[in-house]
Amino acid sequence: MIRFPKNNQLNGNMVSRTTKIFLKFCYFSVFTAFLACNSDAPKKVEQKNQITTSTSILEATTSKKRIVVFGDSLTAGYGLDDVNDAFPGVLQTMIDSLQLKYTVVNSGVSGETTAGGSNRIDWILSQKPDIFILELGGNDGLRGVSLKETRQNLQSIISSVQTKYPDCQIVLAGMQIPPNFGQDYTTEFKNIFPVLAEKNNIKLIPFLLEDVGGIQELNQPDGIHPTKKGHLIVAQNVWKILGPML
Repeated sequence: MIRFPKNNQLNGNMVSRTTKIFLKFCYFSVFTAFLACNSDAPKKVEQKNQITTSTSILEATTSKKRIVVFGDSLTAGYGLDDVNDAFPGVLQTMIDSLQLKYTVVNSGVSGETTAGGSNRIDWILSQKPDIFILELGGNDGLRGVSLKETRQNLQSIISSVQTKYPDCQIVLAGMQIPPNFGQDYTTEFKNIFPVLAEKNNIKLIPFLLEDVGGIQELNQPDGIHPTKKGHLIVAQNVWKILGPML
């Protein structure tokens, strides 16, 4: 004869089983959550490290000061296979070898005149230069542009830099030309640069192409633009003034 449990016994057994299942479920949930937290921990550490690394790279980049070289084909590296072989790129190599925190920005445009430079100076100043090397005027002289116009354009560029960035140091690259338009024009052209440098209390490179201009083996076939070897010497001419400033 089969005996069925009484209702109160049946209810008690069911409650006991339900309680055990519930407790097991709770234990399993807590254990799963614990594992999930532990698995997230390395990810959070990794993400934190990535953020720290990115911040360090950004700080290292933004902490560098800018040297903007604003010029014509001499700055742009006309005729060279690699623009980094032009004197601004050589300057960057020299700076990096000394572990100085400066970035050289090449803002050269082939064929640029002082008038063209005066027109685009506001855009160039978005680079926020700490040092500004002005290398313009050569194309004016070769084209016989009015000396008064050349002088005014160079002054306009210098004034724009000084107005927007009063603490920016300016270096003016002196230039000389052949006597194609007569000796008076050639002499007065040469004197534009030291006069402007003194007037504005800025640094002067007496002659950018010193020991390069007129030397056949250091220039390309056009006799105007330096070869790769010529640019090494031009960089040294610039460094004589720039180096002590850094």
